[in-house]
Amino acid sequence: MLKITDVSFITSAANKSQFIRADKPIIAVCGKSNVGKSSFINMLANRKKLARVSKDPGRTRLVNYFDFGPFILADLPGYGFAKVSKEEKQRWARLMEDFFSDRANCFHTFSLVDVRHRPTADDVNMVNFLYAGIIPFTVIATKADKVSRMAAMNGVRTIAADLKCGTADIILTSSQTRYGLEKVFERLEGILEVFAQTGEESDMNTSEDGSEE
Repeated sequence: MLKITDVSFITSAANKSQFIRADKPIIAVCGKSNVGKSSFINMLANRKKLARVSKDPGRTRLVNYFDFGPFILADLPGYGFAKVSKEEKQRWARLMEDFFSDRANCFHTFSLVDVRHRPTADDVNMVNFLYAGIIPFTVIATKADKVSRMAAMNGVRTIAADLKCGTADIILTSSQTRYGLEKVFERLEGILEVFAQTGEESDMNTSEDGSEE
């Protein structure tokens, strides 16, 4: 299984000119402001304070990059927080549009949804945006420890129906108990394999183009 041994913060980006490029996959993490993004990232890193867990939703307003070794994780600003200005919401929207408009910015996305509740309109819009952009993604259902197992399973089915995806495309997790972490790592391994294959195909195409000259 994939092992994460050393994780470090790289940089923050406030606009598209600051988005980074890398020779390894960039995996984005998105979700509404109180869905538990920071806790999820800390669980992946096996660190308590890599990503700051705030009592004030909507605190993350930049794209924060972390080096996880085999891949780079991009922590995106949370959406759907009511206590911010209209102008700030518009700025966040532009930042997200700029980020996802160029596939070099993101190889795969983890879209986080709270398993206790039906996906919000913002959650649905986010996933529809990923569908429209043909951006590979995995839905992460968070906070499984807050409900019974039966309620969690029902929540996964509801999320799958509302987001028009299969239950197999949803990974149920809890940052408190670390439930689902192994499945997340398995998905990450698959993403890394696809990225490696994509690189090999690109190298082959480059080689073939060169041989024809």
